[in-house]
Amino acid sequence: MNTLAEIAYRFTPARLRSVPASLQGYYLRSWRYGPETERLVEETLARDYWTAEQWQSWRTDTLNRLLERAARCVPHYRHYWHNRATQLDPPDLDQWPVLEKEPLRSNPSAFLAEGVPSRLYAENTSGTTGTPLTLWQSRTTLRTWYAMFEARTRRWYGVSRYDRWAILGGRMVQPVRRNRPPYWVWNTAFRQLYLSSYHISSETISSYLDAMKRYGVTYLLGYPSALFELALGTIDLKRRDLRMKVVVTNAEPLFEYQRSIIAKAFNCPVRETYGMSELAAAASECEAGQMHLWPDAGIVEVLENDRPVGSGAVGDLVVTGLLNSDMPLIRYRVGDRGALSEKTSCACGRTLPILQSVDGRSDDALYTPDGRTIGRLDPAFKVGLPIREAQVIQEEIDLIRVLYVPAPGFAARHGEEIIRQVRSRLGNVRVILEAVTQVPRTANGKFRAVICNLPPDSRFSGSRTDSDSTPAVLAEP
Repeated sequence: MNTLAEIAYRFTPARLRSVPASLQGYYLRSWRYGPETERLVEETLARDYWTAEQWQSWRTDTLNRLLERAARCVPHYRHYWHNRATQLDPPDLDQWPVLEKEPLRSNPSAFLAEGVPSRLYAENTSGTTGTPLTLWQSRTTLRTWYAMFEARTRRWYGVSRYDRWAILGGRMVQPVRRNRPPYWVWNTAFRQLYLSSYHISSETISSYLDAMKRYGVTYLLGYPSALFELALGTIDLKRRDLRMKVVVTNAEPLFEYQRSIIAKAFNCPVRETYGMSELAAAASECEAGQMHLWPDAGIVEVLENDRPVGSGAVGDLVVTGLLNSDMPLIRYRVGDRGALSEKTSCACGRTLPILQSVDGRSDDALYTPDGRTIGRLDPAFKVGLPIREAQVIQEEIDLIRVLYVPAPGFAARHGEEIIRQVRSRLGNVRVILEAVTQVPRTANGKFRAVICNLPPDSRFSGSRTDSDSTPAVLAEP
């Protein structure tokens, strides 16, 4: 939400919050969807079956136009090529440098092309690493992206944006101290029931399920960790009155033990997706169980030490977005690691390339003293704080350490805001702030935004003591 909408939402009584949420939803809908949407959806579905030659021709033309515009009209890239002897025709993609997050974070306006539309949508996101980013996107970019989303994460699964659905995400729907329903808000514009992922516990799940039934929800989307908790509670309660058409996961890796429990609880397929706020790459799982990249959204390279690796080998995912020529991201290191598949065909019949794995975004879950599980804390840092990166470490059930790299302008009030954001999600826990020059990486260079150091047998102490299947579940990766 924008600032005014957030203020209106915060000071509206809980049972009336659907009004400001829906008003914000109508505003977003005007950016994301228009009279051209259905045509764009059909064109996307048709491209799913293009030949390799058709894809090669389309992507070459699109990429060349993007690179030429970037080199001539985008200050960051123009400055780079001005200081190089390479002639600009434009140069091949592999001659462009890998773009790290820091230049984009520190000076996002340098990536805006000259002469862009006067109105662009500003997206503020922490990205994969918890590093705050500001991104600008035009209506054309957003409507093209959401048409692809409609095609490949709804139509593939037999649903559409006209169906009623529920989402378990990272937004603060209600204050964490709230101990009675509603733990959700209805967004009329998107036919969306936004469920709080911060209030799920054995005591509240029944009310979640009642709300889903009351609003006629037909499919679910959300973080695997939150969906898993909801599914466990659904099974424990022996609820059989909620059958979804599909459950779609995003933002975290989906483990097989989570998939099986979610599928059992809601008696439907569970499909995994991969994406990013930068709108530079995406993938979605087909009915044959393969994760297909969207080649019309962006070009995905897999690099190790900035050199290409072969199919099946794991490396850094480096992407070049093809949709946003107003703020082009070229060879952008997204912070995830993964591998492309050697397979060139799929039983589903689609010709889209296959993403073999994504090894990034493997953040731990956090656990609260009152028995809730928090899948991700990255929304806590999507508030424009002057920090370069942050890591949340749970040392005890009521003790959190936050390592952060301050940016220029960081003051005591920003530290207080970090503490407030953490406590708003985890409750009245102790929070220790530690300023560092860099958040430590793992042995293979991966960044972990969240680390849980609690022993496995203490993580569910407040919420799950009645399930003899818990130890087996906790033993999974």
